[in-house]
Amino acid sequence: MAAVAQGAGPAITRDLGQADADLREYGACIVADALAPELLAELRTELYRAAESDLQRGWRQDYGYGKDDHVNQRIWNLPSRDPLFCDLAEHPLAMHFVKDLLGWPALLSSMSANITGPGGDSMMLHCDQGYMPTPWDRPHGVNVAWCIDDFTASNGATAYVPGSHLWNVPAAGEEVADKLVPIEAPAGSLIAMEGRLLHTNGPNTDGKRRAGIFSWYTLPIYLPQENWYLSLNPAIRQFGSETLQTLLGFRPQVLGRINGMDRL
Repeated sequence: MAAVAQGAGPAITRDLGQADADLREYGACIVADALAPELLAELRTELYRAAESDLQRGWRQDYGYGKDDHVNQRIWNLPSRDPLFCDLAEHPLAMHFVKDLLGWPALLSSMSANITGPGGDSMMLHCDQGYMPTPWDRPHGVNVAWCIDDFTASNGATAYVPGSHLWNVPAAGEEVADKLVPIEAPAGSLIAMEGRLLHTNGPNTDGKRRAGIFSWYTLPIYLPQENWYLSLNPAIRQFGSETLQTLLGFRPQVLGRINGMDRL
C-alpha cells in the first residue's frame, strides 16, 4: 500500500455537533474520551483475554480481507464473549450516530475486533456497504469503531480517503491509495465511518499490537453479516434490553416477523 497522507481529515473533538458535521463532510469523525477510563480498561482486559483464549484453543482466526495476512487476528461475535460488549453495542454515542445516519430501527450486522500484530499488513481498500446494491444516494450502514489501544500511523490505524463517501461507488481501487489519511486517535476514542467511505488499515511497523472494536450497523432490510440466530449466547436473547434485541433482529419492526408479530 502506498504511504498515507498527513494532515487532512477531521480533528478529534468532544463536540457531537462538530462530529456530525465532520461525518458528513469527510465520511468519518473522531470523538475523544468516548469511553470512561475504567470501562476502557475492562474492555481491553476482556478483549485480549478472548484473543489469548482463541490462540490457546486453536480457534484463532486471521483476517486480511482480500490479502493473505496471518498477523491480523479477528475476534468475531463479541456480544457472546462478555456482557461488556453488549453494553458497547448499545452505547449512547454509538446509538447517536446510528439513529442520525440510518434512523431507527437498525440492525447490528456484526461486532468484531481486529488486533493488528507487529508486521501486520493492510487490507484491501473497500467500502463497508460495497456488497449492497447500487445506486447509492445515502449511507446504508455506519461503522462505529472503538480505539482499545492508541491508533497511530505506525501501528496500523484505519486509513481512509476523505470525502470518498460522496462518490457513491463500491470501490475506487488502488489508484487512490496515495490519498489515504490515517485516523490517529488515543485509546478510548470513538471513530464513526459511514458505509460508503473508502478505507483500509495501515501496516503495523512499530512492533506493538493494536486493537480496535468495529460495530457495523445497517438498515434493517439487510441480512446481518453475523448469524445471531445461530451464534448468539442464549442469555443475551433472554436478558438483553429492548434496544439490544432490536439491534440483533429479535424485535423485527418491518421484515422478519413471527406470525405477523414482532416477538415470540
